[in-house]
Amino acid sequence: MPGENELVKVYTPKKRTTPTPKKPIPPKLKLLFTIVNREKADVFTALLESFDINMQLVVAAQGTATTEMLRYLGYSDNKKAVIISVIREDRANAALQFLEEKFKTIKNGKGIAYTVPMTSTIGVAIYQFLSNTRR
Repeated sequence: MPGENELVKVYTPKKRTTPTPKKPIPPKLKLLFTIVNREKADVFTALLESFDINMQLVVAAQGTATTEMLRYLGYSDNKKAVIISVIREDRANAALQFLEEKFKTIKNGKGIAYTVPMTSTIGVAIYQFLSNTRR
């Protein structure tokens, strides 16, 4: 028996918790806008498919330059195409760098490309299709 001045230690087993496995965070999506000459739209949509892009929308557009300015710059027309692609965020920078290189190397292939973040999608199946992560 312990004396008056002695401490009694009581052993209480610690709760063992098994760590729950963390699910990988799914990649975010971005909209990639690519503006090119209309006759080059097919070329650029084909090139962008290599970045796991499942959905692309091509919209006919017209540039804002006057015919005088076009003649001065050596362009024949101002018919453009806007390619709207859904791309995973982890592939977006590589796609932009690739497009920048192609804008310089393809004849009459100059253009503009930029991304806008997507904030949400409705449904797991739609997200999996757009991000090309279907299992």
